[in-house]
Amino acid sequence: MYNSRKKPQDDIPEEITSIWACTSEDCKGWMRDNFVFSSEPTCVQCNSPMVKSERKLAVLVNTSPSQSKK
Repeated sequence: MYNSRKKPQDDIPEEITSIWACTSEDCKGWMRDNFVFSSEPTCVQCNSPMVKSERKLAVLVNTSPSQSKK
């Protein structure tokens, strides 16, 4: 019998999260606001400007020392 250690999707808490979304219609790039390294990022996939937005995403905590100073 196979026993998976992964939690079922129902147990993962979600919340409305600030993100940066690519402005290009052909690109689906986005990143969480707390993982961004600049105040106005550009898309790493197509180099287009990005705009602030929100999405319902799984809760993640950024423990990077450089990001905790914000």
